[in-house]
Amino acid sequence: MRKFFAAVVVFLAATALATAQENTKNEIAITVGRTFISDQGSPGAPTPYPVVRFGKGLSFQGNYARKLRDFPWGGLSVEVPVIFNPDEDLNFGLNQVPKDYSSVFITPSARVNFLQNYVFSPWVSFGGGMAHYVASKDLVFYGNNPGHRVNNSGALQAGIGFDTKIPGVSFFRFRFEARDIWTGEPPINVNTGRTRQHNYYVGGGAVFRF
Repeated sequence: MRKFFAAVVVFLAATALATAQENTKNEIAITVGRTFISDQGSPGAPTPYPVVRFGKGLSFQGNYARKLRDFPWGGLSVEVPVIFNPDEDLNFGLNQVPKDYSSVFITPSARVNFLQNYVFSPWVSFGGGMAHYVASKDLVFYGNNPGHRVNNSGALQAGIGFDTKIPGVSFFRFRFEARDIWTGEPPINVNTGRTRQHNYYVGGGAVFRF
């Protein structure tokens, strides 16, 4: 009987600790992935290769979030994802575009997590903020970039993903996500007939809750 009561006490203590940890409101996430951008044509360009091709830049994201409210089915949080792509390579049929550019997207958002206390927790996110582009000082083949190198614009962000945890470890989770950041065009010195572009970030990493 004493062993039974001792086991009950240990179980209740562990449950209380887990519940306290589950009620943490803050989290910091770090993920690594790639940014995917559709190639863009340049109508009328005097080249047999009138398409601007984008690389798949290795990108990094830092994200702070704070939970606002719990529901029986999940939770509502505000988050500030910051995505940095330091080297987005470019290619074009003329020595007109910069060889690469860097980008930073900062998009405060609302995020809804479903089944947040389960091992597998999917979520959706939506928000908006700003995009900052800086083009290389060098052109794609040779020479200095004579064009405007910096561009700032508004940005809209929509994301989906899921967090998964190790049973018994509530302060740490793995995250896999995909986000579409819709921004103005980067300064690439070419008329593509567009004023905005989709930047698709796909990545994975770790979430630390406190």
